[in-house]
Amino acid sequence: MKKSETIYVCNECGEEFSKWSGMCPSCREWNTLKELKVENVKLKVNDTKDIKITTLDKVEKANFKRIATKIKEFDRVLGGGIVPGSVILLGGDPGIGKSTITAQILASIDKSLYVSGEESLEQIRMRIDRLRINPAKIQAITETNIAAIIKTICKYKPSLAVIDSIQTMYSADFPSTPGSLVQVRECALKLQKAAKELRIPIILIGHVTKEGNVAGPKILEHLVDVVLYLEGERFHNHRILRGVKNRFGAIDEIGVFEMSEKGMIEVVNPSKIFLAERNIGVSGSVVTAAVEGNRPILVEIQALVTKSNFGYPKRTTSGFDLNRLNLLLAILAKRGKLQLGNYDVYVNIVGGFKIKDPGIDLAVCMAIASAFLNKKVSNNICLFGEVGLSGEIRQVRFAEKRKEEAVRLGFDCLANNKFIINVISEIFQKS
Repeated sequence: MKKSETIYVCNECGEEFSKWSGMCPSCREWNTLKELKVENVKLKVNDTKDIKITTLDKVEKANFKRIATKIKEFDRVLGGGIVPGSVILLGGDPGIGKSTITAQILASIDKSLYVSGEESLEQIRMRIDRLRINPAKIQAITETNIAAIIKTICKYKPSLAVIDSIQTMYSADFPSTPGSLVQVRECALKLQKAAKELRIPIILIGHVTKEGNVAGPKILEHLVDVVLYLEGERFHNHRILRGVKNRFGAIDEIGVFEMSEKGMIEVVNPSKIFLAERNIGVSGSVVTAAVEGNRPILVEIQALVTKSNFGYPKRTTSGFDLNRLNLLLAILAKRGKLQLGNYDVYVNIVGGFKIKDPGIDLAVCMAIASAFLNKKVSNNICLFGEVGLSGEIRQVRFAEKRKEEAVRLGFDCLANNKFIINVISEIFQKS
C-alpha cells in the first residue's frame, strides 16, 4: 500500500533525510536541504527477479566506434568523438553558446534529434537560419514529458539526441514541478537507462547556478559519462569548452572557439590568438605557458599595482584564484623583498581565460613585480613554474611541452631551479 511521507533532499549531494537540519550531515554544506513529499511503496523480496552473475572474462569486448562530429575541438575534449550509448552533460552560463554549439554538432551528424523544452519550433528554425545550417539536417520536437521523449527516441533511433534542457523535463510518476531535485534526477536516470539500452548517445544541456555549477542534485554529474562546461566572458568572443569528467578520455582537456554570427568557429592556434593584441614594452605584462589537459597554451598575464587610498589594500583577480594571489603576495613580500602591504594589486588573464594551473605562479609574481617596480619584462621571455613558500621555483608537469610551444612562437624560457629573488634580480637587470 502506498503511503505519503515527507523527506528532505540535499541540493548539493542528493542525499535524503527524514528530518530537516541546517547543515547536510553528508556533504557538510549549509542550507541545502529541501522538503519533498513522496509516496513510499513497500517492495516484497519474492516479487524480484533472479539475477545471473557472470565473470568479466566471459563478457565480449565491445568495440565502440566513436562518432566524429567534424568539429575537431569538440572531438578533442571528448577524447576523439562521441561514444555510442554515452550520456554527456553540457553546462554553461545563459547566452554563452550552449544551444549554438549543439546545433552545429547536430548538423554534422546524420539522423540527429533535437528535443527542446524551452523554445518553439519556429524559434529553433530562426536560430538554425542565423547559423546558416541546412534545416533539413536536424529533426526537432518540443516536448517536456520524459516518457514521450524516450518513446520517440526508441521509435526513431537517432544517431544522437540532444535534450535542451534537463531542468525543463518532468516525469508523471513524481508529484513535483519540472526543475525540482527529484524531477531532474529521475528524468536523467531514465534517459541514462535509455541511452545504455539503445546505444544512442544523449547530450543533456544543463542550467547553472550563480556559482557556475550545474543546477540540480550533485548526483546528476555522477550518473553521466561526460561533464562539459562552456566558459568565457559574454563580452569576449572566445569560448572555452572544458571537460571536467570523462569516462572515455582525459579530463581537463579544452577546446577553444570564437563566437561569431555563423556560430562557433574553431581556434586552431589559441596561443597566437591570445597574444595577438599584446602591448609591447609595458610594465606589468608577462607571457606564460599554461597547460590545460595535455595542451600547452601561451597567454598574457597582466598586473597593476597602485598605492592604496584606504587602510586595507584591495586585491582583485580575473581568471586567477584570489586565495592563490594572496599567497603569492606573501611570498613576494617575505622572499622577494617587495613591500606590497600598502598597495592595491590587480591581476588579469587576458582573453577571459580561467587558469588553475600552478605552473603560472612565476609569471603572476613577475607581472606584479614588474608593475610594482615599473620595469618591463623582456618581450621574448616566457615564464612558467610553481612558486613554493620558501621562494623556490619548482618544476611543473609537461615542462617540455611548454618550452616547445614557447619556442615555436619565438619565446625563450628561463631555468626553473632558482629562487624568486634571483629571478627578479636577473630579469630586471637585463631590462
